[in-house]
Amino acid sequence: MATWEDLTAFVFDTYRVIDREDDEIRVEVEFEDERSQVIVICREVLDNREEWVQLVSVCGLADRVDLRAVLETVGHNSVVCGLAIIGDHLVLRHALPLENLDINEFTDPLSLLAGSADEIEETFFGGDGF
Repeated sequence: MATWEDLTAFVFDTYRVIDREDDEIRVEVEFEDERSQVIVICREVLDNREEWVQLVSVCGLADRVDLRAVLETVGHNSVVCGLAIIGDHLVLRHALPLENLDINEFTDPLSLLAGSADEIEETFFGGDGF
């Protein structure tokens, strides 16, 4: 996979797409326990030349959680993903260069991010709101 268009086609064939804009696709990942997690897949361009894809999932509202406890959990349990605050939301996110991207370099982090975000949401926010 080398372009945003290639990735977009793969995402539409493989995942449950719930929304689409030019440089953004939202998919819903469902789990066996009837929980689900929305993942935002965004096209980013660095320095007007390098295309990247960013995976983002909202865990909850940042002002309603012990950030140190969440950071410690992510530090101990997550191989991929970084924790960030975007607007009012606490999110997990991961970024990958599109050039020479192998499919497992996309699907594995997306799956790990979805599971981790859902676990954080359940553990620290007590629900399934995002």
